[in-house]
Amino acid sequence: MAAARPMTKSQIVDHLAKKTDTTKKLAVLFLEELVSLAHKEAKKSFVLPGLGKLVLVQRKKRMGRNPATGATMLIPAKKVLKFRIAKAAKDAVLGSK
Repeated sequence: MAAARPMTKSQIVDHLAKKTDTTKKLAVLFLEELVSLAHKEAKKSFVLPGLGKLVLVQRKKRMGRNPATGATMLIPAKKVLKFRIAKAAKDAVLGSK
C-alpha cells in the first residue's frame, strides 16, 4: 500500500476556493498573505486558533558529539522556531484519550 501524499499548494488553493466560493486567485492571495503574516509575527508568537502556534525558543548551549569523528564538542546556544500543535488539532488527528 502506497503512503498518502500531503496536499500540494495548488490542491490547497483549489479546496479553499471551492469551500469559500471564491476564485483561485483570491485563495492564493489569502494563503500567501497568511504565510507572510506568520513570518512577520513569529518573533512574538503567531497563533492559528485550532491548529497551533509558532514560537521562538532560545536553546541553551550543550555538549554534543561529532558523528564523523566521535569527538565531543560544544554546541552553541541559538534561537529556533518551533510549531506547537493545538490540543484540538491533536485530538482531531490522533483521537482523544
